[in-house]
Amino acid sequence: MIGLQLFYLLSDFNILETKNPEKEQWLALQSEIDQEKLTDKNAKPTNYLFNPNFISDYKGYKLGMSIEEIDRLMAFRKENKYVNSAEEFQKVTGVSDSLLHKISPLFKFPDWKQNKSNDSADKKDFAVKSFPKKEKLEILDINQATKEDLMKIYGIGEGLSTRILSQKEILGSFVSMEQMKDIWGLSPEVINELNSHFKVVVPLNMKKINVNEASIKELAQFTYFKYGLAKQIVTYRSMNGNFNNIEDLIKIKDFPVEKAKIISLYLEF
Repeated sequence: MIGLQLFYLLSDFNILETKNPEKEQWLALQSEIDQEKLTDKNAKPTNYLFNPNFISDYKGYKLGMSIEEIDRLMAFRKENKYVNSAEEFQKVTGVSDSLLHKISPLFKFPDWKQNKSNDSADKKDFAVKSFPKKEKLEILDINQATKEDLMKIYGIGEGLSTRILSQKEILGSFVSMEQMKDIWGLSPEVINELNSHFKVVVPLNMKKINVNEASIKELAQFTYFKYGLAKQIVTYRSMNGNFNNIEDLIKIKDFPVEKAKIISLYLEF
């Protein structure tokens, strides 16, 4: 017993801690990260400029606006109107002078609105520079239009003009200006311009598809028919006889009814 007690008293039970380079490196890195977080916390938030015409409910709430003030702005915008200055913003929303003084430095209005107060001479120069008039066009047949003719339209460059001409080649010819809506990349505004300067004259010798004699392959090559629909047309024809008009074709499942009028101009029965 005495020997065990002496062993316990004289022995060193402390565990020697071995140095681990990887652990020390990790602790140093963690210390740097903690320091960065502390720096970010103390940093002031960055304020970005914004157009007050497009304030959302949440944005208005964060700015300190009341629900009534936000609703007044929303109602004003629903009338397709815009505020052009901080003073007009206050007049529409009814925000207090103190809140306006706080948030108005963050307002950013488009340049064309800021220039609204310029004199008439400046307005004239601005209009000429920003919206140059293109030469007046006579109404042409879209099926006879060249790339140069199409590129005279606002919003149509080389890419879109090539796409229009390619679609015409695929179809053989256009039969309606409504087909411009099927061409990818043409905005409603550009389509309106096309309708103002072009019309469709269907060629007398335009080749049509005989829907009662065409094979599945021939029908599937038609832009408005997919292979599945072409197969259904031939199956329906073999079981029920020839088609007499477009109304007979509409009875087939998955037929694009909304384009029936245009499709009928490419078919013969």
